[in-house]
Amino acid sequence: MSYDITSKTRVTLLGGMAIGILCLALSWFGDDTGMHTRFWSNFLHNSVYFTGIALMACFFMTASITAWAGWYVVFKRVWESMSMFMIVGLVLMGIMALSVYLDWSHLYHWQDLSLINDPSSPEYDPILAGKAGFLNKNFYLFGTFAMIGAWVFIASKIRSLSLAEEKNGADGFNYHYRVRWWAAAFLPIFGFGMAAMVWQWIMSVDAHWYSTLFAWYCGASWFVAMICLTIMILLFLKSQGHFKNVSTEHFHDLGKFLFAISIFWTYLWFSQFMLIWYANVGEETVYFHERMHDYPVLFYGNLIVNFLLPFFVLMRNDTKRKMGSLAFTAGIVFVGHWVDFFLMLKPGILHTAHAMAGHGHGDHGDSHGHGDAAHGAHDAGHGAHGAAEVVLGPAHHGETIFELGYTLPGFLEIGTMVGFLCLFLFFVLNSLSSVSLQSSSDPYIEESVHHHT
Repeated sequence: MSYDITSKTRVTLLGGMAIGILCLALSWFGDDTGMHTRFWSNFLHNSVYFTGIALMACFFMTASITAWAGWYVVFKRVWESMSMFMIVGLVLMGIMALSVYLDWSHLYHWQDLSLINDPSSPEYDPILAGKAGFLNKNFYLFGTFAMIGAWVFIASKIRSLSLAEEKNGADGFNYHYRVRWWAAAFLPIFGFGMAAMVWQWIMSVDAHWYSTLFAWYCGASWFVAMICLTIMILLFLKSQGHFKNVSTEHFHDLGKFLFAISIFWTYLWFSQFMLIWYANVGEETVYFHERMHDYPVLFYGNLIVNFLLPFFVLMRNDTKRKMGSLAFTAGIVFVGHWVDFFLMLKPGILHTAHAMAGHGHGDHGDSHGHGDAAHGAHDAGHGAHGAAEVVLGPAHHGETIFELGYTLPGFLEIGTMVGFLCLFLFFVLNSLSSVSLQSSSDPYIEESVHHHT
């Protein structure tokens, strides 16, 4: 059975994309600093978030194929279509990489390596100089294109082989073996590439900070968001009369993954926080100290929405079989992890913006702390006064900075997210409309159709 995207759905999604474009335009033209930091930070935030969701769909699908799992096969076309959004992600992150390479954007303090690497410069930074082999424009640009390109290539091979398997019917079993080979090949490329790109795209906005858990943490956040979107897409399509073989048991399993990986995400959050806070090393502790004191609503709300809500709602076994409760939880947690990425990116970007506006690159170096006291490191982080006060708000000693779009998401951030979400759904639904929704030739289709937990 095939799916045809209705005109109502198409118009709704195009309207959402128009809202996103309008919000991006307003964030661009509303900037009087000449750096367009709010525009580029919102573009990076949403491009990373939705590209990562597509990557996690491909990862979970390939991991399931390699593990000989069959429960998901009845709706595997959804994950195939979601993974193909990495084509759009290649374009989005390619634009972001070009903006870094050509100095259109100024989100990363390490971009001006000519000053940071020069020991005679007052802005010489020994920590960033030591990381310059990895944190540089060339690696950011070519690494982005190479890594996403590799992911897209393998995802495309898997999808094309899966469709060929369907087309060839009983003779399609050989295609399945080739799908299994490509799935196994994807996993190590995913493992290295995901971590490397997380360090480049996200972690390096706080380039003095160290954490060996951060890539795992981001991956878990992406994974939970991917499960949330999978649940909501399947519920939408079932409401349209499709995926009749997707049963309560399939949703129950998706709910278990949402429940379990939310706990895993919390475990990583706590492990990262506990070890860094206990060590009390300035350039590490300041990451959490700043977020606790300058971003308390997001910092504590992050745990409430992304851990306590799914934990208590989905703890009961029957809740994962109630479509209303599952849809509500998936929707809230999806937004919660979008806010999680907001909190990962915006504080470090704001420091760089202050330093650039005040011509205080050296001050920004202190913002990530070289001392052994978190509070002192935090206070040093607000050293870029002067012009920064005029264009980006005050940064006085001991004060909590509030800047809409950085301290909390504003209407422009929410509207941009709506636009990117509608772009994602438009792409996925259009991809689904060109294929049969259920693969009748997959060797595991009967197991999936008759799946029972």
